[in-house]
Amino acid sequence: MINLRACRQCHFISDQAKCPRCGGETSKEWQGYLVVVDPLRSMIAQKMGIKAGGRYALRVK
Repeated sequence: MINLRACRQCHFISDQAKCPRCGGETSKEWQGYLVVVDPLRSMIAQKMGIKAGGRYALRVK
């Protein structure tokens, strides 16, 4: 099983120790899962400041 990690800065979910989007530190402790397909039309993506599609965590510790 792959251990997914979430970036503490941009909340992007990946399996890497450093975020491939912003280079920030990632954490194994996160909650909630959001898949953004069209960030321009998604109100949740706009509230979270997400500008690119992908998988995101709602909360990161």
